[in-house]
Amino acid sequence: MLLFFLSWKGEHKEPLTVETAQDQAHLSVLDSLFEHNPNAIGIFDQEGTFIRINLAAETILGYTASELMHQPFISFVTPEYVKTTLGGMEQVRGGTPITFETAILHKTGYRVDLNITAVPVDLQPTSKGSILICQDITERKRGDEQVRYMAYYDDMTGLPNRRMFKDHLNETLTASKAIGQKLAVFYLDIDRFKLVNDSFGHDYGNMLLLQLAERFTRCITENDFLARTEGDEFAFFYTNAADSNDVITIIASINRVLEKPFILEQYELHVTASIGVAISSDDEEGIEDAEMLMKYADIALARAKEKGRNDFQIFNTDMKLVSINRLKLENELRRAIASEEFTLYYQPQVEIETGQIVGVEALIRWNHPEKGLISPNHFIPFAEETGLIVPIGEWVLRAACKQNKAWQNSGFPKMPISVNLSMRQFFQYNLKGKISRVLEQTGLEPQYLELEITESMTMDVDHAIQSLLELKKLGVHVSIDDFGTGYSSLYYLKKFPIDKLKIDRSFVRDIMVDPNDAAIVATIIAMTHHLNLKVIAEGVETEDQLHFLHENRCYEVQGFWFSPPVDAVQLESMLLTGIRTAVSKE
Repeated sequence: MLLFFLSWKGEHKEPLTVETAQDQAHLSVLDSLFEHNPNAIGIFDQEGTFIRINLAAETILGYTASELMHQPFISFVTPEYVKTTLGGMEQVRGGTPITFETAILHKTGYRVDLNITAVPVDLQPTSKGSILICQDITERKRGDEQVRYMAYYDDMTGLPNRRMFKDHLNETLTASKAIGQKLAVFYLDIDRFKLVNDSFGHDYGNMLLLQLAERFTRCITENDFLARTEGDEFAFFYTNAADSNDVITIIASINRVLEKPFILEQYELHVTASIGVAISSDDEEGIEDAEMLMKYADIALARAKEKGRNDFQIFNTDMKLVSINRLKLENELRRAIASEEFTLYYQPQVEIETGQIVGVEALIRWNHPEKGLISPNHFIPFAEETGLIVPIGEWVLRAACKQNKAWQNSGFPKMPISVNLSMRQFFQYNLKGKISRVLEQTGLEPQYLELEITESMTMDVDHAIQSLLELKKLGVHVSIDDFGTGYSSLYYLKKFPIDKLKIDRSFVRDIMVDPNDAAIVATIIAMTHHLNLKVIAEGVETEDQLHFLHENRCYEVQGFWFSPPVDAVQLESMLLTGIRTAVSKE
């Protein structure tokens, strides 16, 4: 009765009885609910054409009721939902209610997603139809799509992320095994990407990642896959790579897209990459999966980086042992930090005319409970890579300040102690505050602490100047270590608030046999005098080197000619007895 009325409203001409008048009142209420329902409601005949719609349906479709009358509903459905919708309508015609999702096109052309509840109705005693109650779920669907996008895509580059890479790799691996085909997984890491972030800022790092993502898309076909897995790491898998020759060909194509410099606003940057590769095996038992191949590629990548970067390595079973050793080293280093297994050695810095010790450099050693004393070359690079260098560096700073203050309290001559700052420490938030707190806690006056930084730390000139000015306000001294091996601009060098340059041992070593090294060292010494800076040469091992440096007006040195690094007790003895000298004043 209700649906008959809603369908044929206005066409009933018979006089109303009391009973029909009461019905009319009830139907008027229901008709109002129909018209003003927030959900779109449509009534359709047996062929699925519109008979009546409410105001919400007009809004969702963009058509007036008169434009829709006798139009088939299916003609407004988007192509991908036609089959589903026809099936739902057919089920309703058979007398069974159904709920399904579909999508229609608005009059202006945009898509509207709908959740539809369809129920069969009797329009007349001999005429059947259906009523569709439609809820607009467009926003919910967009939200679902956004959540899915965030779950499977990298929001910055738009590339698939690690999760999608793994899913697709598993599918492709299964398909490849079925046809007896191999594939290869490539893990690629941008060399020294952290230096770009630290030197130019994260905005420039992001610009570089976007350009890298675009270039890497040129290296794959429709059968391959590219993803950004994390940070500056990208992952590829290639379905046409069965052996090392295929791998070399692919890596050559990747290196070609990296050859052209990257332009980051006013900066031009050349980029190299380290790559680890894992080739699938003839795994008939199906043990090898995406997770395993990705792990193997990651191990090979770590090996490539260990070998000096800008290189590639293909995984082999021997690398498993290396990976295990790295994990073991990390665990042992964490234990060493917690248990304070480190100790400091000290190399004297000598005034070569008098043999007087004018300073010392603090150098860390690891007193391993099983392996004995381990030199920093065997664990510092790994500590820098893992971030453990920060707590280690803080320990060195505190221990060095504490020891220098102890020497002063024992009556030894006051002298500065040099401590190396790592890249991560230099770019730490509130570095000034951290150092100030150590000085306060140990009681060491700031002029007796010298902080050594490397040239690479000064690439971000503005940050370097600001940080150095803050350190200078504390009263500590600052020197640039390994000078000549980095990228310092002489124009900026004069702006840096530093006290001393330390000539790298690689130049000092060959000054007596290589005229170029001799010229470089002489030039650095002359430059420091013009800039009113102190200069010290490290790695002095022969008397001839000592004479050359003295003749060129470098008066402070350190190296094995005078003393290797020694423990605190041995240094105290040297402070009491003095050090031999091999030159005299001219």
